[in-house]
Amino acid sequence: MTELRSKTLKRIVSGVVAIAAALTMLCLGGWYFTIALAVLVYLGQLEYFRMVAAKGMLPAVKTTMILSQMVMLGSHGHPMLADALLPVAGTLICFYLLFQPKLATIADLSASVMGLFYTGFLPSFWVRLRDLGQGALSNLPLDGFWIVGAQQIPVGLWLTLLAFSCIWAADIGAYVMGRMVGKTPLSEISPKKTWEGAFFGTLGSILVAIVGAKLLGWGLFWLTGSAFGLMIGVVSLLGDLTESLMKRDAGVKDSGDLIPGHGGILDRTDSYLFTAPLVYYFVTLVLPLFR
Repeated sequence: MTELRSKTLKRIVSGVVAIAAALTMLCLGGWYFTIALAVLVYLGQLEYFRMVAAKGMLPAVKTTMILSQMVMLGSHGHPMLADALLPVAGTLICFYLLFQPKLATIADLSASVMGLFYTGFLPSFWVRLRDLGQGALSNLPLDGFWIVGAQQIPVGLWLTLLAFSCIWAADIGAYVMGRMVGKTPLSEISPKKTWEGAFFGTLGSILVAIVGAKLLGWGLFWLTGSAFGLMIGVVSLLGDLTESLMKRDAGVKDSGDLIPGHGGILDRTDSYLFTAPLVYYFVTLVLPLFR
C-alpha cells in the first residue's frame, strides 16, 4: 500500500510539474515555445528510434533527427518553409541510406521517413497554431502579449489552450469513466481501453470545445465546437492507440522512463501528434467558412 501511494504521489507531482512547464512555454510563445517543443521532439525521437532498433532495423537516426529539428525551427513564422523542407528531408534521408556499408532495407527507409513525419513534422503544427496572431507582438519582450493587455492576447494562444483542454478532457474522461463503467474492450492493442471510456472521453472533449467556441465567438459555435471536440476526441484516442501498437510490436511497456510515473515523452504526447495538423487546418480553413 505504501509503495502504491508513493507511485501515485510521484505520478501526480511529475504530472503537475510537466503541465506547469508546458503552460509556461505555451504562454511565452515565440522562440521559447518553439525551442521547448524542439527539445521534446528530440527526446521523443530518441524513444522512437530505440523502439525501431528493438525490431532490428537500421534507420538514418542522426540524419532524421537533424532534419526534423530544421523542420521544427522553420515552422516558427515560416510554415511554407517547413512544408518545403519535408519532401526535401525525406529525399535526403533516402539518399543517405543508399550509401551505408550495409545495404538498407525497405524497413530501414520506412522507419526513417516515419520518424521524420510522426515525431518531427506533425508536432511542428503546434508551433504554427501558437504563432497565429502573434506577428504584431513579435518585437516585444517575451513576445509580450501580457504587456499590452489581455485584449491583445494572440488568438493562437487561445486556440492552443482550447485544443490542449479538449485533449485533457478526453484523456481524463476516458480514464475515469473507463475505470468506473468500462466493460467493453476497445482494441487488443490496448486491453485497458474500453468503448465506454472512449465515448465519455470524446463527450468530454466535445463539451469543452463547445464552451470554448462560445467564449471565442465562433460562428454557429454549437456546431463548430461539436465538430472540433469530436475531431480531437477521436483523433487523440487513435494517436494513443498508434503509439500503443508500436510499443506492442517493439515489446516494451513504455516508450521510455523520463517522466516519473508516466513513462516516456511519447507516452505523454501520443494524443497530441495527429491532432496538431487537424486542429491547425480546422481553425485556418474550416472556421472561416462560418464567420
